[in-house]
Amino acid sequence: MAKPFRILSLSLLFLFLFLFLFLFPLSSSNPNPNSNSNSSSKSPPLTAHAELTNYGFPVGLLPTNVLGYTINTTSGDFAVHLGDNCKITLPPDNYLAAYSKHITGKIVAGRIADINGIRVRAFFQWWSITGIKSSGDDLVFEVGMVSAKYASNNFGESPDCEGKRASS
Repeated sequence: MAKPFRILSLSLLFLFLFLFLFLFPLSSSNPNPNSNSNSSSKSPPLTAHAELTNYGFPVGLLPTNVLGYTINTTSGDFAVHLGDNCKITLPPDNYLAAYSKHITGKIVAGRIADINGIRVRAFFQWWSITGIKSSGDDLVFEVGMVSAKYASNNFGESPDCEGKRASS
């Protein structure tokens, strides 16, 4: 009985990690240098993907279709905007992850919390990824009270969205 629970928890953790990694880069950087969403006078804005690395996360947590983002550098609140809903197959265990057009959460060094807009499909059900932690060479994905750990090197490249369907 412990083995099915471990498989479920690993699946959920992987889903959380994948979704959260996509969420984090979008929320912390702005790929559009003409946008005022990250208006500090310190330095030019970074891309969402590059910004993720400043918080200790790999770029592959976010898909390639990021249109823009906003972040409050004081509170860590962020919003990431994708061109469309996005589905991705997560690398190690081939879980299907779904990103909403609008992803929100809170980010600080090594932790992304209160994530909204990223879900993972495991055991015939969709689970929301609620948090992601960076711990050394690993990422810990949180789905409610369940977590799963995956090597961060599985998320070294940003994935392209797949399986788009026309919707009305």
